[in-house]
Amino acid sequence: MQRLLVVYNPNSSQYIHVKDEVLSLLSNLEGYLIGKFTIEKTNFEANVARLVKVLKDKDIVLSAGGDATAAIAANAIIKSGKDATLSVLPYGNFNDLARTLGTMKYEDIFGKSAGPVQQNIHKLYPLDIIVDGKHWRYATCYVTIGMTGEAVEIFDQPEIRKTLQKGHKSSWRSYLDLVKWYFKNRHQKIFLPGLSINGVRQHPKTSDYAAVNGKSMCRVMKGGNDYLKPKVFRSMAAPLANFWNLTVLMIKSIFHRVPGGETTGDVLEFTHPTTIELQAEGEYQVFKNAKKIEIKKGKSCLKVIQN
Repeated sequence: MQRLLVVYNPNSSQYIHVKDEVLSLLSNLEGYLIGKFTIEKTNFEANVARLVKVLKDKDIVLSAGGDATAAIAANAIIKSGKDATLSVLPYGNFNDLARTLGTMKYEDIFGKSAGPVQQNIHKLYPLDIIVDGKHWRYATCYVTIGMTGEAVEIFDQPEIRKTLQKGHKSSWRSYLDLVKWYFKNRHQKIFLPGLSINGVRQHPKTSDYAAVNGKSMCRVMKGGNDYLKPKVFRSMAAPLANFWNLTVLMIKSIFHRVPGGETTGDVLEFTHPTTIELQAEGEYQVFKNAKKIEIKKGKSCLKVIQN
């Protein structure tokens, strides 16, 4: 009997919805052995390592949570080397991977009956992020470096986390918190000092780099279908501490798509070792004395259920 492994965070603000809208319904699903994997209060890498140990070939892994939960599931599948398939349901703030795959509700994956999982399987080619020669993480939808990467830290503040516990509408509070952070911090420092990309020196006020792979970024910004391509993706670098530049970027991103050019890989290098912040789909990490960051497509693809 095929295994269906549900990955979820029992401590998340939307766990009650996962329990009522996913876990309770799976008890009626026929033909599958249902297992549960809970995200623990450790860190990203520890949860990935735990999940790697339990995965088996032919597993269907269902991420019922936000993009961070989906990222744990995706990284674990790739690193395990198992022939497993990822499916995603959205129970977070932005849910970019679920939007990319078109699986926004239970019926998009399981149909309206109690029968087998809908097997509309595609190959997703994730981004591979390498810092100073060492693999950091795979990203299914996007990665940002610089000011936007640093801004994600605000969601770890206890007072802000409490305000986000408002069900599926909490993303709008997230936007408001980001706007407040932006106007307070945009001129506090140079976020990407002495940056060169693929050997080309960037503008001294460049604050952000972004690589976009999926159909959306932070829910409102449009991407494309690069996740289905094995080699190329879209990237850009810009001085977004300038409010006018940010405004133009947002208008283009919302009504057309995130600007930038097609690339088969980017190498970011700094004149001097520097402290930078990377974030991939809402999960961030601070790197001290970083010299070189590479963004490229991973060698392995990820099997995903897409509606």
